[in-house]
Amino acid sequence: WMFKSECRFINGTEKVRYVVRYFYNGEELVRYDSDVGRYVGLTPYGEKVALNWNSDPAELEHRRAAVNTVCRNNYEASTPFLVERR
Repeated sequence: WMFKSECRFINGTEKVRYVVRYFYNGEELVRYDSDVGRYVGLTPYGEKVALNWNSDPAELEHRRAAVNTVCRNNYEASTPFLVERR
């Protein structure tokens, strides 16, 4: 398994989208999108994994909180490197 997480900022920290994508053998299987609020399976196996993860309220709450703890928390530190370089 490999995963990639992304924070997408629209209008500063007013609108933040947190996306986590899970891959196996180069193929994306499962995705969490904060706009959707749950995991989405992209393959038959990924659908089973997403169903399992979506049935765990603690896991979903952890992902929902990541918008603030991961994205908004790091926005101030990363802004000079990302925004001002354009």
